[in-house]
Amino acid sequence: MFNLFSGIIQAMYYYIKTYGCQANKAESERQAGYFEQLGLRPTDDWRQANKIFINTCSVRKAADDRALSLLDQMQAYFHDRPRAHWPEVILSGCMNRYRDRLQKRFPILTHIQGVGETNFAYPAKRQDKTQAFIQISYGCNSFCTYCVVPYARGREHSREFDDIMREVTQAVSDGYHEITLLGQNVNSWGLEDVTIGQRKLDFQADHLPSNRSGYRPYTGLPPFVELLRAISSLPEVTKIRFLTSNPWDFYPELIEEVGHNRKIDRYLHLPVQSGSDTVLRRMNRGYTAANYLKLLEQLRALDPDLQIGTDIIVGFAGETEQEFQATVDLVKKAQFVVAFVAMYSVRPGTVAAKIYPDSVPYQVKKQRFEILDQMINKDQLSIRPKIV
Repeated sequence: MFNLFSGIIQAMYYYIKTYGCQANKAESERQAGYFEQLGLRPTDDWRQANKIFINTCSVRKAADDRALSLLDQMQAYFHDRPRAHWPEVILSGCMNRYRDRLQKRFPILTHIQGVGETNFAYPAKRQDKTQAFIQISYGCNSFCTYCVVPYARGREHSREFDDIMREVTQAVSDGYHEITLLGQNVNSWGLEDVTIGQRKLDFQADHLPSNRSGYRPYTGLPPFVELLRAISSLPEVTKIRFLTSNPWDFYPELIEEVGHNRKIDRYLHLPVQSGSDTVLRRMNRGYTAANYLKLLEQLRALDPDLQIGTDIIVGFAGETEQEFQATVDLVKKAQFVVAFVAMYSVRPGTVAAKIYPDSVPYQVKKQRFEILDQMINKDQLSIRPKIV
């Protein structure tokens, strides 16, 4: 910015705050790249910034609260200053579904950005020094009953193969040898034409629908396997990671690829969420505990050294002691090396919030959290893998 009185060009700054998943972090890297194309410099102090980008997470209430606290601080700080001196404040991420309420509560918000609006045309300003995060899809068609993502991020949408490969090639040119592919369900990349939500709701424990029954038709290998092979063919790429994978969509060709493609990381993240079939049914996960354990068996048959991590929710929608014990039993059999254990938090607008009472007391949730955290994480600190 040129100061008319001093004749000095004053630097302009941007500030980015990111909450939540790696997909949000990748989106923020692209936003930083866009800001730098405009000539802005990064700052760690939002009070100094001319442009502010807040990338939100709404998976749990605590994530909402952290973003709201920051916005409260900003609103209070700038409230008594002339509007001409307010920064441009952009909010993105899963909290965009509260658009009307947020704009009413926080006049400082200039724009609430829809997911996927961040421009892929600008090179990402990568923060990680060893691995490049590449978003291959956004949105979700799974409609797990506890999850806000299909409502906040919209339906699943895959980026074009050529766009992804251009970004991968650029990352390699920039010196990156490790590529991490991101999406709410990377397995179904390129196949998302038909929602799997209703197919999952229709399942019976003894007759699960095929995980291909709603896919867009294709010939040859599934698109995600083709993408993995294309990236693996680049000699500079030494390691490929991907997350997140829905166990329900882990088809045989992908099992084979993970088993035989040694550029794919030997740590695999497979959220199970619960070991109880009745809880999985209420969650609309589309598989049983036996299905999940069978998948692990198939993967380890090809590589016994494969390390598996997971996500688990405790206290979901009336989870009984017997249902929780089913999760404990699955954990013992699965031999996870790490787990992100969370106490169930009701998310407004989800199916679970509408039809299931949150009847498990907080202290019971906390006790169950501590049991699993001790079993999986604290007792195995020496073997915990590097994870993204």
